[in-house]
Amino acid sequence: MPPTNRPSVIVVLTDQQRWDTTGAHGNPAGVTPEFDRLAREGTLVEQAITPHPGCAPARAALQTGRFPTGSGVFRDGLPLGADVPTLAEAFAAAGYVTGYLGTWHLAGEEHPDGPVPPGRRGGYAHWLASDRLASTPDAYRTVLYNGDGEPVRLPGYRSDALIDAAIRFVADHHRQPFLLFLSLLEPHHQNATDDFPAPAGDRERFEGRWLPPDLAALSPGPAHGGAHRHLGGYLGRIKRVDEGVGRLRDSLRSLGIEDGTVLAWTADHGSHFRTRNGAYGGSAHEASVRVPFVLSGPGFRGGGRIRQPVSTVDLMPTLLDAAGIEVPAGVHGRSLRPLVGGGGELDRPFSVFVQISEDVIVRAVRTDRWKYVVTAPDDVDAWSESAADRYRESELYDLAADPYELENLVGLTSHRQVADGLRDALGTWLKEVEGVSPVVEAAEPRTLDRRASCAFPKDRVPWNGIRFGHD
Repeated sequence: MPPTNRPSVIVVLTDQQRWDTTGAHGNPAGVTPEFDRLAREGTLVEQAITPHPGCAPARAALQTGRFPTGSGVFRDGLPLGADVPTLAEAFAAAGYVTGYLGTWHLAGEEHPDGPVPPGRRGGYAHWLASDRLASTPDAYRTVLYNGDGEPVRLPGYRSDALIDAAIRFVADHHRQPFLLFLSLLEPHHQNATDDFPAPAGDRERFEGRWLPPDLAALSPGPAHGGAHRHLGGYLGRIKRVDEGVGRLRDSLRSLGIEDGTVLAWTADHGSHFRTRNGAYGGSAHEASVRVPFVLSGPGFRGGGRIRQPVSTVDLMPTLLDAAGIEVPAGVHGRSLRPLVGGGGELDRPFSVFVQISEDVIVRAVRTDRWKYVVTAPDDVDAWSESAADRYRESELYDLAADPYELENLVGLTSHRQVADGLRDALGTWLKEVEGVSPVVEAAEPRTLDRRASCAFPKDRVPWNGIRFGHD
């Protein structure tokens, strides 16, 4: 029998949710009262950064505690290998019941839409999932696959249906410690329609309520669609998820296990709504890499705010630490528990590392104030190569003065010393995580032309170095 004094653990993962959609981060639309309650009662990670702003790499990092080059999943379409220790395997070895619900995204290209073979489920014993729910026709037709690979259609709006399944899992297994990973598709867009279908009335409820500065500045106006067209549905989907998490917490309370359950809520990556490149994410900007992250329950109750930047690669070791389980060798992340309550520090650089590869290979380092980004040459095959031996500085942002990264400072002679320090910090991460010391070329020196900087946005250089405007 497993030890009954260990906490149960629930992870709620949303897809494509920006950090600034929550009231805890100042959003005025009132979309996330339950998340905000968790933040007040538990521990809010104020500056949480995904290790990769892509679905599969970010999810592999959450399951393994490793950056994409360490997990082997450095882009979408790659499977999570059976040789990498996982969150579920560690909890199962400690006597926990393990379950996975929702969208997986780690089965590989040969299993894109349907059942996931047992050997590619990351070690979860109880299974009700599909590899890519984004490929399903609409938000009211949720088809998952059980442990035998049989299709199971869940009634209701998709996030409601998955929350209902989570409540059933909790009811069935609450008498012993369990790990439940609930992976929601919302608020990710519906691929087939490139839209954000919210439950009836919710899109209308939030239309025009909130538009963050980066989208207001970079997205085409309401007459041309863009973020102006999508934000109502996007927020409506988040609101429905938030209500569902409230129902899930009610079930814990009714079963008498709320005080003994750790609940973590985060996202794989954010969304810049195609304003930085041709996708909804995939860039190193805050809208793409910064996500909501809150922890509640034993060890996190009344923990206040973790204010320093941290990575969601830290989720796995944090949960294992909270359950008193040894962290497997090779894990890049560190437990955040020393930071709970405002004290302690982590045994690593006071910065966060980001890897990007798929269309382009990018590396970034983010401190409390600065974002520094380097990009590999165009002739590097980003689809088949996870890293490069040469990079060039492509972005530098002062997050204190420009939190929505509208002014790229890369190459400015006035910021050369700052860039040099950040290049050193990036070099430390590259050596620690990838075991390499690639060449990082300095950007072409330039001085700030105030006349050009007022010509917003034509003279602004985005993440991939391509100039753009509204013409």
